[in-house]
Amino acid sequence: MAVTDAENPTPRLAGWREWVSFPVWGFGPIKAKLDTGARTSAIHAVDLESFDRDGEQWMRFTVHPWQKNDGDEMRVEARVIDEREVTSSSGTTSLRPVVETTIDLDGRSHVVELTLTRRDDMGFRMLLGREALRGRYVVDPGRSYLTGRADRATRRKNRERA
Repeated sequence: MAVTDAENPTPRLAGWREWVSFPVWGFGPIKAKLDTGARTSAIHAVDLESFDRDGEQWMRFTVHPWQKNDGDEMRVEARVIDEREVTSSSGTTSLRPVVETTIDLDGRSHVVELTLTRRDDMGFRMLLGREALRGRYVVDPGRSYLTGRADRATRRKNRERA
């Protein structure tokens, strides 16, 4: 069972890339880039479909967890908590839906905000920005997987081409 922020408020050391799971959405781990230069976290999401549930806006979308591969897709639903203009690393600004979910990283659970966007051309399907990292992790940009590696089968799956 993962430890929550309240149970362990001490920041931990993490590498610039780590494996992250999504217990509420029922999948993971997927490889994420921990990016202190990005304010907001993002996940690769396609087939976005907005709908109303009990007077609130929700989003249904598909997540492809593996790099350069559309296999093992997961269909997810999440309540939209905001829409934000986000400037990408290439300088393009777009309005993105923002959802909230729980992630597990290093045996710790955190509620984070994620923007939904296509990351086909990016090196990672998931980006964990500084708002999600603040007070929780200190990132060593010269090291990777300090919080642990995914099992061998998952790592192989992430390297397969579609």
